[in-house]
Amino acid sequence: QVQLVESGGGLVQPGGSLTLSCRASGSIYNLAIMGWYRLTSGTQREQIAGVADDGYAHYIDSVKGRFTISRDDDENTVALQMNMLRPEDTGVYYCNSHLGAANDYWGPGTQVTVSS
Repeated sequence: QVQLVESGGGLVQPGGSLTLSCRASGSIYNLAIMGWYRLTSGTQREQIAGVADDGYAHYIDSVKGRFTISRDDDENTVALQMNMLRPEDTGVYYCNSHLGAANDYWGPGTQVTVSS
């Protein structure tokens, strides 16, 4: 199974920006939909963005207009550009394919903390 490792998290002030990166151990060409998920409370991860292999992207309403997801199948990477960050965006962020998420197969995630 392809392994995914997230990076780029950290502490940022409200209104600031962060770019998260996800690098795969193998090809993501055959992974039709890649997404970013976050854990803000409890144990249930929330999908916040997804991008298909044709570049089509979707977002939940709370991040729409602030976050941008992208994928580079040549580099086997997925990125999440986050702007205008809010305290409620604080959490652990994960990348995954839809299949990996369905199988409850996750990487380590990266912590994002939005605070003054």
